[in-house]
Amino acid sequence: MKIINARLRQQTELFSVEYEHGRFTAITPQESKLALEPNEQLIDADENLLMTPLVEPHIHLDYVLTAGEPEWNMTGTLFEGIERWGQRKAWVKKSQTDQIEDTKRRARQVVEMLASHGIQYVRTHADTTDPAMIGMQALLEIKDEVKDLMDIQIVAFPQEGIESFDNGRHLLEKAVQMGADVVGGIPHFEYTRDKGVSSVKFLVDLADKYDKLIDVHCDETDDPSSRFLEVLADEVLQRGMGERTTASHTTAMGSYDNAYCFKLFRLLKQSKINFICCPTESIHLQGRYDGYPKRRGLTRVPEIDAAGMNVCFAQDSIRDPWYPVGNGNIMRILDAGLHICHMLGYKDLSRCLDFVSVNGAKTLNVHNDYGIEIGKPANFIILNAKDDYDALANQAKVMLSVRHGKVIMQRQLEYCKILSE
Repeated sequence: MKIINARLRQQTELFSVEYEHGRFTAITPQESKLALEPNEQLIDADENLLMTPLVEPHIHLDYVLTAGEPEWNMTGTLFEGIERWGQRKAWVKKSQTDQIEDTKRRARQVVEMLASHGIQYVRTHADTTDPAMIGMQALLEIKDEVKDLMDIQIVAFPQEGIESFDNGRHLLEKAVQMGADVVGGIPHFEYTRDKGVSSVKFLVDLADKYDKLIDVHCDETDDPSSRFLEVLADEVLQRGMGERTTASHTTAMGSYDNAYCFKLFRLLKQSKINFICCPTESIHLQGRYDGYPKRRGLTRVPEIDAAGMNVCFAQDSIRDPWYPVGNGNIMRILDAGLHICHMLGYKDLSRCLDFVSVNGAKTLNVHNDYGIEIGKPANFIILNAKDDYDALANQAKVMLSVRHGKVIMQRQLEYCKILSE
């Protein structure tokens, strides 16, 4: 198949792009817009942006679409959200089979939302502080069932703690043995600092033992004394596991003093860990204990980015006890994140799509097979925009999504014309 009249990111000319057997075979600059010939088998991008698929690096598919069941999170805090989820687990009286099917139904509905917005790579967390492992079982099945739409990584996530939850270590390892791709943790939620440190060391040991990636909910609080990020970074630095490790949220960094942060950044850069910021969820959950002025409750995204470390944006939740809205559109998250983080300068705007594409792919450790390059898988989208700035300013829609050379989603033909199949 051949695509004509396509724009590529950071390029001024138009391109023709070809792929066969699910891989890119040619990428050729065009001198001008090509006229259409009758009966040609091609896609006319009509001068719109052809780019890599969007990436959702942090979401909880086992939690989605449960807001208000059985009660709403009335304080809007992280900790009430955890309390409400624990309440829901006790409230649901269905059989395990029915619970798995319910989780799959909700997860599939959101997977379809994500796919409709051009997302083809997803990392989801699955709660392991459920001895029945309902979320793990459901998401392992969903991962296989939707593989034609997207790649899904599953994080074994101890929502209520590793050391502070009964049998938490065993449950986390059980989830890894079941097939989790990533080992998670939540050290700031453990009962004591000592238990938080112990949980980090245990989860890194576990990831090392089973050769898994790491993604830790780390310091998701406004408390400036929550400093488990340094523990995580040091552990993975000593083992050479930094590029396989992600620190999610790290919102306490927004409350650290600059002197400590300056010292911390030296360690973070050496460790090479990745960062995920969930801007809409964090600004909703954090700052709840403040009077005025209220903190923004986000990590230091511009500083992390300027220091050359990898950071991306994510949605985190869709209509669950932690976040009551959301529709799967990560362009909405990008817009909010750049606003909240004071990143509307020209340099940021001109490459803003990095935060929801290539940076996320690097975080998921899939970047070697990700890109508009000859020989790589023909996974791409076409946005009705000319460049990154245009895509953000006009909240561009994905007009076409192609995975392994097959169309999986298509919108209005006036933006992207498929002339012949």
